[in-house]
Amino acid sequence: MDNPFETLHSDITELKLMVAKLLSQPEEDNSEKMYSLKQASDLLGVDRQTVRNHIDRGNIKANRLGRRIFIEHKELYDSMNEIKSIKYKR
Repeated sequence: MDNPFETLHSDITELKLMVAKLLSQPEEDNSEKMYSLKQASDLLGVDRQTVRNHIDRGNIKANRLGRRIFIEHKELYDSMNEIKSIKYKR
């Protein structure tokens, strides 16, 4: 009969290797990424008009290229953290 601890030990070793592999992967560089209005609304789970309202209020900084609106990755997530803190102060 096999020792049950040997199978547990091998499973734990395999998990450790998987975690080490995941941690060693470089993070995706999103500093230059730009989102359209639709992409930003899909990411945040809100309507496009909601994102547009926050842009108009100045909560989110956006760039316009012709009629299209683009939001930088950093601006989107930084402003959303601020909006969450403001949102619940009534």
